[in-house]
Amino acid sequence: MTGATGASIGIRLLEELRDQPEIETHLVMSRWARATIEMETGHTAREVATLADVTHGPQDQAASISSGSFRTHGMVIAPCSAKTLAAIRAGYGSDLIARAADVTLKEQRRLVLVARETPLSTIHLENMLALSRMGATILPPMPAFYNRPTSVDDIVDHIVARVMDQFDLDSPRAVRWNGPVTARATAQQP
Repeated sequence: MTGATGASIGIRLLEELRDQPEIETHLVMSRWARATIEMETGHTAREVATLADVTHGPQDQAASISSGSFRTHGMVIAPCSAKTLAAIRAGYGSDLIARAADVTLKEQRRLVLVARETPLSTIHLENMLALSRMGATILPPMPAFYNRPTSVDDIVDHIVARVMDQFDLDSPRAVRWNGPVTARATAQQP
């Protein structure tokens, strides 16, 4: 998790993954992620850390996830700041988040970046395009309106379900598109 706004996305993802017993989660929170968590949510960074199986310090370059020999299914950065996006694109592994993302790319594992910035500058777009070409999935937290969200939680649930889809994991909170439903068709259903 980085310091970009949208800490609730990372928290909800950890909550969902905790319910997947075959998944071991490793969490890295940047210094600003810790601050954002406390500004945006009712959680403390310490509480969020308990949602993961393993927590690493953001400067711990000796952490297991900093090596390609440590096998993973992939990595999600949620939320992902524009600063982190730039560091990953440049291969500038100055902290554990960027280093682990670099390892994920070099090992050709799934890297999902929930990029949080608006509006997007040409620099942001070029960084996203370059990372997409390198194999990363760029998954900005854009709401789906077809599922008629009524709360921020509904939007967060949808984004988390889309992230989990990238790893073929089911989310019990996912609302799936089933095509347009007309009032007439709805009235005819039992």
